[in-house]
Amino acid sequence: MRNNLSIVKISLLLLLASTSAGQVFDVKSYGGQPNADITQALMKAWKAACAVAGSKVVISAGTYKLGSMTLLGPCKGAIEFNVQGTLHAPSDVASFNGKDFWVSFQRIDGLIVSGDGVFDGKGQMAWQKNNCGKKYNCKILPTNIRFDLVTNSIVHDIQLKDSKFFHINLLGCKNLQIQNVTITAPGDSPNTDGIHIGRSSNITITNVNIGTGDDCISIGDGTQDVTTNQVTCGPGHGISVGSLGKYENEQPVFGIRVIGGTLSSTKNGVRIKTWPSSPPGIASDMHFENIIMNNVANPILIDQSYCPNNQCTNKSPSKVKISNVSFKNIRGTSSTKEAVKFICSHSVPCQQVVVADIDLIYKGPGGSATSTCINVKPTIMGKQNPPACTIKQY
Repeated sequence: MRNNLSIVKISLLLLLASTSAGQVFDVKSYGGQPNADITQALMKAWKAACAVAGSKVVISAGTYKLGSMTLLGPCKGAIEFNVQGTLHAPSDVASFNGKDFWVSFQRIDGLIVSGDGVFDGKGQMAWQKNNCGKKYNCKILPTNIRFDLVTNSIVHDIQLKDSKFFHINLLGCKNLQIQNVTITAPGDSPNTDGIHIGRSSNITITNVNIGTGDDCISIGDGTQDVTTNQVTCGPGHGISVGSLGKYENEQPVFGIRVIGGTLSSTKNGVRIKTWPSSPPGIASDMHFENIIMNNVANPILIDQSYCPNNQCTNKSPSKVKISNVSFKNIRGTSSTKEAVKFICSHSVPCQQVVVADIDLIYKGPGGSATSTCINVKPTIMGKQNPPACTIKQY
């Protein structure tokens, strides 16, 4: 994996160099003006730039309205999408005509999304229509930015806020870096995950600051070789692998590294979650290290009975096999007494779980912090606060 990441870094440096002196396509040259709708102007600028190798689309400073749009490749060569202004999505979900995205980058090799501009999803009206907390199969609202089948690319320094659903969604991407990105939404906004990754590989997320109403980062099925470095998370539901096992034919998850970072006042810390009564699946080679928890509920969690709002049946256990997992050097404060909780499936008990150098302090009622181990016998190393497996069931 390290060799692969080195190759990725070299290729992305070459990508940056290749677009630095290319032809610039400013939306103003295509009729786009501040305080107006630039959907058509941006589409014209994109099509012109996509036909030129090493080009750059620019949205300069100002506030603009932008409708739902697909920025489609393949392009002639590397292309940069530079946003310096603030883009406003339509507030009304009906304006999207059933599309599940606001801006979608598709089938592009060598994409740079840059600038300190803002993608404002205007999600306040849509959140009131979100029924995913009540329905197992709910209507998916528009994501701020989708990256579908995007390869050898970089997303850096942009800001996203108030998406109607996920803020960033990756599907089928390979060799993609996300750096220095800020994502914000109210803590009570439903399903506003910061970054969701599905069926993608060689993804790195570095120095991002995420505070939303759901997972800061969520990792779906078919994802492999993801590394996060120094993620700041809160409010939100933490950093999650899963949920897994909700659908048939999900692909294995492996090679997940969550290194460094700080979580503050989140509903969970680092967790792996699978649905009960699930089809067979695999989640392996997942490691969480050097993380600070500040007043976090459930700082360390494996939950193989994940069933929010009783939307599913618990008649049979999860069949997602979890193995080769480690939690190392995780410290700080827990807002719940049960600071470490491993609830594994009795059908496929967790295997090769390592817990090392944990120091999580709980100062609430009921005494010191505790930990639970169900259907797992972890390897214990170094300091353990709370004591490992205070409650256990094998």
